[in-house]
Amino acid sequence: MYSVYIYIIYLSIPVRNVYFPCTGLQSVTTSVVMAVYVDHRTEAPDSVASPSHIAWHPLHPILAVASISTASGGCVDIYLEQGEHVSDAHVERTFQVTSLSWHPSRPILAAGWESGEVVVLNKRDKEHHAVPSNHNAKITALNWSTNGTSLVSGDRHGVLVLWRMDQRGRVQGPALLKQEYGKCLSHCVFRPPPPGEDFVQLAKAAVGGDEKALDKFNWRKAGMGAPLKMGLQEGLSFFITLTDGSVHYVNEKGKTRHVLSTDSLVQKLLFLEKRDVLLVITENLQLSLHAVTLEGEAEELMKVKLSGKTGHSADIILIDHSLVVTALGETVIRFWDLDRDENYVLSPDVQFGFEGGECINCISYCGAKGLLAAGTNKGRIAMWRKASGSDQSIQALEGKKKWKLQAPTELEGNVTQIKWGSRKNLLAVNNISSVVILSEQAMLSHFHQQVAVVQVSPKLFNVTIFSTGTTHSLCVDMNVNGVFATKDAVAFWNGKQVTVFECSGDAFRSAGSFLCDSPVLSLHGENLYTVEPYRVQVRTWQGTVKQLLVFSEAEGNPCLLDVCGNFLAVGTDLAHFKIFDLSRREAKVHCNSKNFFKLFPGLGGIASVKCNANGNKVSILVSKADGNIDSKICFYDVEMDKVTLFDFKAEQGNGREKLSSGQSIDKSVVEYPELHSHIPACHFWDQSEPRLFVCEAILETGLQSPDQKKNQTESTMDVWIISFFSSEEHGLLLQDSFPLPSSYQLLLGIEVPHYYFAKKLGEAEKGQAESGSIKVSQMVARRPMRDFIGLGDCDKTTRDAMLNFSFYLTAGDMDEAFKSIKLIKSEAVWENMARMCVKTQRLDVAKICLGNMGHARGAKALREAEQEPEQEARVAVLAIQLGMLEDAERLYKACKRYDLLNKFYQASNQWQKAIETAEAHDRVHLRTTYYNYAKHLEATGEHGLALTHYEKSDTHRFEVPRMLSEDLQALENYVNKMKDKSLWKWWAQYLESQSDMESALKYYALAQDYFSLVRVHCFQGNIQKAAEIANETGNWAASYHLARQYESQDDIKQAVHFYTRAQAFNNAIRLCKDNNLDDQLMNLALLSSPEDMIEAACYYEEKGEQMDRAVMLYHKAGHFSKALELAFATQQFGALQLIAEDLDEKSDPALLARCSDFFIEHAQYEKAMELLLTAKKYHEALQLCLKQNLTITEEMAEKMTVSKDSKDLSEEAQRELLEQIADCCMRQGNYYMATKKYMQAGNKLKAMRALLKSGDTKKIVFFAGVSRQREIYIMAANYLQSLDWRKDPEIMKNIISFYTKGRALDLLASFYDACAQVEIDEYQNYEKAQGALTEAYKCLSKAKTRSTLEQESKLAHLQSKMTLIKRFIHARRVYAEDPKEAVRQCELLLAEQDFDNAIRHGDVLGFLVEHYVQVQEFHMAYRYLEEMQKRIPPMNLSYYVTPQTIEAVHRGVGIPINQTLVPEQICHSSMENKEVEEVADEVEDP
Repeated sequence: MYSVYIYIIYLSIPVRNVYFPCTGLQSVTTSVVMAVYVDHRTEAPDSVASPSHIAWHPLHPILAVASISTASGGCVDIYLEQGEHVSDAHVERTFQVTSLSWHPSRPILAAGWESGEVVVLNKRDKEHHAVPSNHNAKITALNWSTNGTSLVSGDRHGVLVLWRMDQRGRVQGPALLKQEYGKCLSHCVFRPPPPGEDFVQLAKAAVGGDEKALDKFNWRKAGMGAPLKMGLQEGLSFFITLTDGSVHYVNEKGKTRHVLSTDSLVQKLLFLEKRDVLLVITENLQLSLHAVTLEGEAEELMKVKLSGKTGHSADIILIDHSLVVTALGETVIRFWDLDRDENYVLSPDVQFGFEGGECINCISYCGAKGLLAAGTNKGRIAMWRKASGSDQSIQALEGKKKWKLQAPTELEGNVTQIKWGSRKNLLAVNNISSVVILSEQAMLSHFHQQVAVVQVSPKLFNVTIFSTGTTHSLCVDMNVNGVFATKDAVAFWNGKQVTVFECSGDAFRSAGSFLCDSPVLSLHGENLYTVEPYRVQVRTWQGTVKQLLVFSEAEGNPCLLDVCGNFLAVGTDLAHFKIFDLSRREAKVHCNSKNFFKLFPGLGGIASVKCNANGNKVSILVSKADGNIDSKICFYDVEMDKVTLFDFKAEQGNGREKLSSGQSIDKSVVEYPELHSHIPACHFWDQSEPRLFVCEAILETGLQSPDQKKNQTESTMDVWIISFFSSEEHGLLLQDSFPLPSSYQLLLGIEVPHYYFAKKLGEAEKGQAESGSIKVSQMVARRPMRDFIGLGDCDKTTRDAMLNFSFYLTAGDMDEAFKSIKLIKSEAVWENMARMCVKTQRLDVAKICLGNMGHARGAKALREAEQEPEQEARVAVLAIQLGMLEDAERLYKACKRYDLLNKFYQASNQWQKAIETAEAHDRVHLRTTYYNYAKHLEATGEHGLALTHYEKSDTHRFEVPRMLSEDLQALENYVNKMKDKSLWKWWAQYLESQSDMESALKYYALAQDYFSLVRVHCFQGNIQKAAEIANETGNWAASYHLARQYESQDDIKQAVHFYTRAQAFNNAIRLCKDNNLDDQLMNLALLSSPEDMIEAACYYEEKGEQMDRAVMLYHKAGHFSKALELAFATQQFGALQLIAEDLDEKSDPALLARCSDFFIEHAQYEKAMELLLTAKKYHEALQLCLKQNLTITEEMAEKMTVSKDSKDLSEEAQRELLEQIADCCMRQGNYYMATKKYMQAGNKLKAMRALLKSGDTKKIVFFAGVSRQREIYIMAANYLQSLDWRKDPEIMKNIISFYTKGRALDLLASFYDACAQVEIDEYQNYEKAQGALTEAYKCLSKAKTRSTLEQESKLAHLQSKMTLIKRFIHARRVYAEDPKEAVRQCELLLAEQDFDNAIRHGDVLGFLVEHYVQVQEFHMAYRYLEEMQKRIPPMNLSYYVTPQTIEAVHRGVGIPINQTLVPEQICHSSMENKEVEEVADEVEDP
């Protein structure tokens, strides 16, 4: 049992400043430590005055307070954040202040007075300005506009005035608006102006072609209204309420309109900007929501009556635009959620120090902190914090559960007003007598030598002494900046004074108090250490200086102190540190001053410095330039003069970093990725173990992106506790790390075998049994180190041994680890170590522990569990052996081994969980689980449940009869109830064994067990009834049994019948053979197996009769050779034909040949052909085709083709066979098949010839292209020349290509020559003919011919033709310029000897005729026309000369035209190529 002692100590020190002792850590630790609120009472100039109104500026930390004095009237004062009075801002009148309103951005305050006066106070310029008098009654409404350019005031007589104000708070010009409503005004709410146009987006849209956007810039355009508003809009529209319950709306033009009316006075008027909704709450607590249009028209959305007592002044606020909170002087705060349409209440908890029946008068909410503050009539401030985290998690919480009560702040008096305000989120409290400003301060705490001190409230501290188990509460009457505790004393200081309390027995008494402005302090023994410039003072508890520890100017001023063991670590503001040995009477230097910048170049300054118990290791936290803590922890080894750096953000393995001085830094990194975004917040060395170091790491603020914060769940651990071993040999070793449990606030320190923590106030400790945490008091707790779980307060020998074991285990030195604990004989220690192995999952250590425990069964189970692939499954086996069933269950779930979890539940008698697991995750073992549970229930005598689970496991058909075998009546009832055939059959068998045949027959019939029915009837001699059953059901077993009965009675016919029904054909055949039933034998044999068929066929063959049946049976049985032999012998041709159809390539070749000969003899050549091919006699089949002129089909050709892999024929023989097949196909005109077979034979030339015969041009071209043989190219080109290549350019292209590829240039030259002649004959195109002849000449000159003379002769001939044609072309070209020369050339051409071979006479003569007609020398024209008539047939004359020209010639010479020269069918021709071709076609067609 722990005793609790409470001591109250008063310190009469006025404290104004707050200081946290750990310099440099304020910026990071405030997010993780609990806050307390320090109160600053305002220094009112008039002590008699009573505050009536308080108002915070929305941005600046300045508070306006209006006071009432019975002597002087009223006044207004302004105070700073710590309560300091601003002397220049005091305004006093003989009447009271009724309204206060701050400017939204500037430090300008408007105050309304009872007389109707309005005064404006400018704090910055220290000016007071009076607003022109327009009121002669009490000011009841006073508000600034949203942008601060205007001020509205209203009085009790209903006069409303709107003023324009300048930047200094002075009225500009006359009133913008003056309105008289005739009744008292109460509330005024400005409506924020609608947002102006987004100028940038509008410009982009206009550039992009949006006409509407463009028109907005051209506002003068007709109908476009007012100009574009690009600046801030003024927003001078507002709502005003009257005491009669009416609400009016005043727009920007000053026009007022009645909006709505209520049944009583309006207590609260709010405008929800995001929704454009007006919220009205009346004196009768009637809440209504009204949607408001831009013109001010209101439509009621909702109306509801709020709960609570009326008649009391209500404090009403709105949170997050949706939550209405009311304080009505009751013991609860009432909430109404507008979105969810639900309500709930919150009340202060007596456990937190509140009194029963304590009423809440006022409330205020701070959105930045998520804090709801409430003032009570007992002078306490209650606070609720709203749940923080992801949006989804908050939404999932019910309304009341979102709010968590915090520690209260106690003041005196009756709190009537409470307000959060300014950017610093300060809280002002009015308790009638005074105004108090509350500011947040980080909770102070310290742990040293088994003593922990934690600040509970600004003046209350909790002191826990773990060595005795006692807890003390110290109440100090001052604000404290720091605290330091030892086993002998506790010291408090505030930067001005130090007070020491001595622990004397079970009490604390004052040991000394003295003035001292040291910002830091430490205790060791009876000495107290403070700092002053360049010195550390060693004092007594009473403040007497005993010794000075001097620092040079280069070293700097001491600002950091820490005591560990007998050593003092001192850090200076110039980043030097020094260690002193305190073990003697006077402090001696243990480690000379070290410059941190030289040891760790490139890092920031020192934020915190601490040394270990031996004074040979120093740890330093680093402060960055921005004042935040760096992610690195620096370690310095005093003896080795070696530095080590640990970085939370490092991503790679350990390394070394060389310094400029040549010294190296060992770098260590965190092994857990989840710690990479963390930074150290505080660090401690163990007080007695020099190797052990621990630090608290927190999530670095601002490191997460908004998306990460959104996705982060509440389960994310922001704070981690990390412990290390530090040694010269191994450096830094990560010993343990775990997230800070949710019930703990922060780490206080470490002292083997425990970590020490400050707890969150009022939160139950979670997982206490699991973590092994030990509860000592409400404020502090200790948690065993991982390796000491379960050992409790063990003796020093065991503690040292376990510590060494943990160190060597962390270092991976198993031999030394076990050496350190081998002398421990306590079985409990080994058992606790084994239990620890379940937590750490160290099975190698667990084996040793089980061995030392003598736990043979556990060691065997662990060895057998090694076959399991999952580590957790193996550890779970260890947990089961140690009785840690919950851990085993958790481990099996973690590795998802639901099969083992199922077995575990069964073994631990948790059958319901076993069944649930099997149904959800282990369905493969579901029936087994049901069965095992049924066996368990049967063993415990619960037969009813066992029966149900036997049914679920589908084993009830044999398990239930066995279970109920002693209770036959119950068994019979169960059988009848289940109506299961298997159970009926079992029960019938039991009755039969009891000779109750009639009942047995009944149940056999129900079970439809026809065999048993027949069997029993036969046993009873009722064979007729048995026959009826067998015939009706057709049951094989029943029929067989009955056939045996008939056979035993020599009733062969019935026996054969029932054997047949039973499909026992061999027995039926046996009886037929024995009794000469040949007809039935044939039918039965055909129904039976091949063996029975052969047996029956032999029977018929032996008898020598009905040989056709024997042949058929042999054939059906697959015995073809025997069937054929018998068919040949008995000349059964029909049977032979049937047998031949079933023969295939697997049949005997000789048999196939014999059948084919048979079919040839009987002129059935197609069947003979098929059999020959089946027998692979390809040559004989081919000869048969040729001899009998059988058409070879594609199928036959494929059958004749032997595959390349076949070993029946050699490759040469295969080629010969293929060519013979192809030859045969050629004879039959099947050219495609012939081509294919020639190709398969590899004879491409013959294949091409076959293809040429087919006349398929496309295939010929394709085949020539893929064959790539000269001869084939030439053959293809020759074939293509036989086609109409003149009209198909593609054919001509292929001809040229194939001759070129076939290197047949002489043939190509001939083709070009032919092309030239075609151009002359068909189209009279001598230019193209000239080109073709040129190509022909080139080809012929390159060709390699057998006869050189012949080649030269051809070349000369081509050259002659080309020359003549060239002369003719030249003559036609020069005709336009020199007709005479052209005529002369033509006449010369006519005289050439080889003229006919190159140029047609008609072309030259026609040219001359046309010329002479044009020059009107008709006699010359007629002479040439006569020569044309001699050389050219009359019908072809029009090819060369038009009929018009002929008529003109005859007319010119006066000779009548001969009708034969101009036939009627000849049409006018032209020189165009196309028309000439059409005429030629018409002439040739007749």
